[in-house]
Amino acid sequence: MAKVVKFPVQPPEKFGFKPVRKKRAAPPPKQNQLDLFAGGKVVKMNQLSTFEEALMLDEHDDARSREHYLKAIQEGDSVPDAYCNLGILESKARNTSKAIDYFTLSLKHDPRHFEAHYNLANLYAEIGNFPLAKVHYEMSIGIEPDFPNSYFNLGLTLAMNKEIDEAVQALFAYKRLTSHDDHHQVNELIENLVRTVR
Repeated sequence: MAKVVKFPVQPPEKFGFKPVRKKRAAPPPKQNQLDLFAGGKVVKMNQLSTFEEALMLDEHDDARSREHYLKAIQEGDSVPDAYCNLGILESKARNTSKAIDYFTLSLKHDPRHFEAHYNLANLYAEIGNFPLAKVHYEMSIGIEPDFPNSYFNLGLTLAMNKEIDEAVQALFAYKRLTSHDDHHQVNELIENLVRTVR
């Protein structure tokens, strides 16, 4: 007989998307390949790169941020970050397939892009594809093991996937990385999950 997992009156919500909020350093050049364009750079008068302009617009919810992210990609300016933030914009606009495409393009350019894995996991969890959400949360944890939200969201995903023992372990990992003020709902969730396996 199946056991029903009873969540607290108001189940904790997963943590939302994590946009890239600063420009990353360019990845090191590939070994054994001569960089023909070293030293060449377009210098803007306002000292901001196109990606940085897109970030400013995005932080002010300006619709022009989308155009600037696309322009940054064309210029080769923070390409994985720009794709990642475009994925968030598309997700907010409920364009799920386009959001998945942008997150995937971010990972194509940087397979270890933390925010892209984390955001893709959130999107998969949101649409109910818990196995893929689990994979991307685990990837994000492998890249940044000290980011607590990945553990919390992984715990919720595992609980929805009926992997109770693993869910409890992920929630305990979340507790280890956060202050005691954040633990009330998590403790309640853990208690409810443990009761289901007894």
